[in-house]
Amino acid sequence: MKTFSLFIGMFLAVVVIAVLLLVFGVKFGRPSAASAAVYNPATEVMMTGTIQEVQDFTCPVSEREVGRHLQLQTADGLVQVHLLPSRILRSQRVEFKAGERVEVIGSKTRLLGQDGLIAREVVLGTHTFTFRDQKGTVLMQQ
Repeated sequence: MKTFSLFIGMFLAVVVIAVLLLVFGVKFGRPSAASAAVYNPATEVMMTGTIQEVQDFTCPVSEREVGRHLQLQTADGLVQVHLLPSRILRSQRVEFKAGERVEVIGSKTRLLGQDGLIAREVVLGTHTFTFRDQKGTVLMQQ
């Protein structure tokens, strides 16, 4: 009877861990080149603005994972900045807040019905966060 109870307890622990991994969006392995295919170095620009809002939602740039996005108020209007999957930024402890002024270098794109920017590099004060190489391949890992 003790062996059976131990087996059931271990099985339930494995199930709970698996569910938690799925809920928090853990993805094993290296990111594919899919997001790099969206990044076009020929459309790379630099924008400066103030973060209006930080958002997490499922996005094709993040390979259908929950990605972190900035709504950036620039001199030309509001721009959606696609960063990286949220899990990567959480694991690297990279945080952005509304009201912060940033400089973003990235590839202009049109996704989800609005103009946007796929960030390669973000400068916040004296900190520079490099998310992608010049071809658009993700550099940060979980």
